[in-house]
Amino acid sequence: MPPYDPNAYGGPYGGGPDPLSGMPPLAEFSKRFSARVIDALIIFIPLFLLSLIFGGWNVNGDSGDGWDDIANDVNTGRQWIWSLISLIAYVGYDTLMVRKNGQTIGKRLLKIRVAMLNDGSVPDTRSALLRAAVLWVPALVCCFCIWWIVIIATILADKPYKQGLHDKAGKTVVVAVPQ
Repeated sequence: MPPYDPNAYGGPYGGGPDPLSGMPPLAEFSKRFSARVIDALIIFIPLFLLSLIFGGWNVNGDSGDGWDDIANDVNTGRQWIWSLISLIAYVGYDTLMVRKNGQTIGKRLLKIRVAMLNDGSVPDTRSALLRAAVLWVPALVCCFCIWWIVIIATILADKPYKQGLHDKAGKTVVVAVPQ
């Protein structure tokens, strides 16, 4: 009896050939994670410096034990404006860079890229925006630490395409860039 052919019934979901056939291999998790850290720092550092210059956060520590300062700052209109600016910066950066050539600066440095799952092409604006919004909005608006745990868990647990929730929303995968 011949060995089992996983594509004998139309691919992993029974609906045709595997979308990854002919594409580069999926990117390693360590490269994806490292690229995300680089990209987050590329946005965070300038935003932090601008917030110090223009008063986004009160870093003087002139009242209370520190926790009161943070709670008071978070509930000001000024901090809500900085949160909105941060959200636009992170989502905008990710959307524009991925739409351009499938790579942010971090992904380019680590030789990986975002590709459409169905054909390997560079994501269009809608897919790139949806992917970026699902990735960054929950992280920046409500549940920073928990959201990153959810994203990491979905990437590591997903079979066969290693898609995080943001990849599923944008119908994308992250692949290695051929050398």
